[in-house]
Amino acid sequence: MRFAEFYEGQQLSFGPVPVTEAEVVAFAGAWDPQWFHTDVERADQGPFQGLIASGWHTCCIAMRLMADHVLQGSESFASPGIDKLQWLEPVRPGDSLMLRVLVNQVRRSQSRPNLGIVEWRWTIERQHQRPALHMDVTSMFLLGPAMQAPA
Repeated sequence: MRFAEFYEGQQLSFGPVPVTEAEVVAFAGAWDPQWFHTDVERADQGPFQGLIASGWHTCCIAMRLMADHVLQGSESFASPGIDKLQWLEPVRPGDSLMLRVLVNQVRRSQSRPNLGIVEWRWTIERQHQRPALHMDVTSMFLLGPAMQAPA
C-alpha cells in the first residue's frame, strides 16, 4: 500500500496463518531455545501445560503478514521502533492466527517533508478473536517529489 492510501481509523485484516508444532520447534531451536518452546514432553508438564510458540515467532508472523500485504511495493523504508509490545496469551501449535491492524495516526514529518509517518496498532488474534499480541508500531515512508506538496 502507498502512504497516500492510509487514513486514521483505517482497519486492515490479514491471515489466517496456521501454526504448526514443527514450525514452533524449528523457530525456537534457531532463535529462542527455551524448553517450553522446544521440548514437547517437558512442556506438557510445565506451567503452560503444553508447547507454546516464542513471542518472537508471533512477532515474525505479524511482520511477514505486513510485509506481504501492506509494505511490499510501498514507500516504507524503516521503523524507529515499537512501543508497548505485549504478549497477552500463548500461541500454540494448531492455532490459526489473524493480524488486525488499526491505523492510529498518519502524518507528514514537520522537519522532513519527504517523510511520511504511520502509527498503528498491530494485533495478532488466535481463533475466536482472542488477542495474543499487541504492538504499537511506527513506520516511516520515504515520499518522492510528487508527494512533497503540503498536505
